[in-house]
Amino acid sequence: MFFVLSKTVGTMLLPTNFLLELGLIAALLLATRWAKWGRRLFVFTILLLAICAFSPLGNYLLYPLESRFPKWDDSKGAPDGIVVLGGPIDADISVIHNTPITRAAADRIIAAAVLARRYPNARVLFTGGSANLISNDAKEGDFASEILTSLGVPKERLIIERLSRNTYENAIFSKQLVTPKPGEHWLLVTSAYHMPRSVGLFRKAGFPVEPYPVDWRVGHWDDLFSFENIALVGLGRTDVAVREWLGLVAYRLRGRTDQLLPGPDRS
Repeated sequence: MFFVLSKTVGTMLLPTNFLLELGLIAALLLATRWAKWGRRLFVFTILLLAICAFSPLGNYLLYPLESRFPKWDDSKGAPDGIVVLGGPIDADISVIHNTPITRAAADRIIAAAVLARRYPNARVLFTGGSANLISNDAKEGDFASEILTSLGVPKERLIIERLSRNTYENAIFSKQLVTPKPGEHWLLVTSAYHMPRSVGLFRKAGFPVEPYPVDWRVGHWDDLFSFENIALVGLGRTDVAVREWLGLVAYRLRGRTDQLLPGPDRS
């Protein structure tokens, strides 16, 4: 039920979708006796859409997420394993063209390949199935192995998890696959904005990980004062940020994380 709600209600609440829904309601009201309210709602929707598209709102929402964890300190020594979260591969398009097709967040796979070459004894686990509401046979994990081996990661070092549908299942299934031993060091590679939720879920699952953030969307703090001149970029950034905050709230309410905004381990 939680997965279904996240793919329906959660998607409807993303700023771009939500504002378009309000715009449609406004258009319908224009043809009724409530046309005055339709005009007001339409103006209100356009203003909000412009704020999401051109203002620094997306940066403001992303910055506390992306700055939550520092870059990984390699002085801690070589990791025993590397966990790479799915998201970069469009499995459906990959199946159609019979070749791996990446989209946003490809940094996750690139960083994993770099780490694998730097630490030749570390195991590499890619976790990602299909996030589609209606499941099919297209799984990210089926194409991740091809990409990673083409980037120089030996196939015998790879562990592929292809059944997870969301970050919660990434954590649960990953722990089941590798059964991390006390004292082992596992890196978690995912987008910087996605790291707080991911770390919280892995901790709750009993899988201690060391954050290795990649794929930043915001630069320095001065980006909080910069305006966007391409609407789709601003809207996309705001959608990503809102989706992440909604996920943090939902998982906290479900008891799947111990904090609303997980941070570095102070122990």
